Amino acid sequence: MCTVSFVARQRGYLLAMNRDEKLSRAKGLPPRPISVEGRTVLCPSEPGGGTWIALNDTGAAFALVNWYSVKSDVKTNPFSRGGIVKAISAQTSAVEASKILEQLPLRQVNPFRLIGIFSKQKEIVEWRWDLSALVCQKRPWKTQQWISSGHDEPQAQRVRSKTFRAAFRQKSAGSSTWLRRLHRSHTPACGPFSTCMHRADAATVSYTEIAVTSSRTEMFYYPDAPCQCALKAKTHEHQMPLSSANHLS
Repeated sequence: MCTVSFVARQRGYLLAMNRDEKLSRAKGLPPRPISVEGRTVLCPSEPGGGTWIALNDTGAAFALVNWYSVKSDVKTNPFSRGGIVKAISAQTSAVEASKILEQLPLRQVNPFRLIGIFSKQKEIVEWRWDLSALVCQKRPWKTQQWISSGHDEPQAQRVRSKTFRAAFRQKSAGSSTWLRRLHRSHTPACGPFSTCMHRADAATVSYTEIAVTSSRTEMFYYPDAPCQCALKAKTHEHQMPLSSANHLS
């Protein structure tokens, strides 16, 4: 249950993610820099160590959403989807990330959609795992959105996509202020289908925002529903210079 929005820029990009979870689930931990295969990686994390979104010092980012439209699931000893993003978080290309994904015990992983953003190459890749095949699809370098919901996923996709398209016609479309306003939106009504999602048993529990420019990367994290956060006050903020070998051209 999540909404991921990507804003394309000539040099760099913005990426935002509302994490929707059961209210009974343990709170996530704020991002901190970690070293993975010699690269600096920023990511929030689950208490068990997994993550749903990550950014490395080359400007590459990864975000995972559950794929509820696939009704099958792993029956015994599932491997946490939270380990998927962590496993590929240091990679700098879709080819490298694909090699690692193919080595993971995917047969024990429930269905997911994984988005990879590679700023230097201006490349977006989506991997889809449905318990039978891992399919890698390239996406155009343009502003777009991915939506997941355990409560009528097709309807959530229709409603949130309509909100996204309407918002994109605004003069401020593509700015960080616009992106934050979109992710705290309750249009058309506060409930299971709004971008900032609220149900009796589940809700949007955090907001993560990534900004990559020609010289640095940033991650902002808000440990609550965006509608409850003073988004101008960056609750948790980390900056990294881009790795010198990977500045955007």
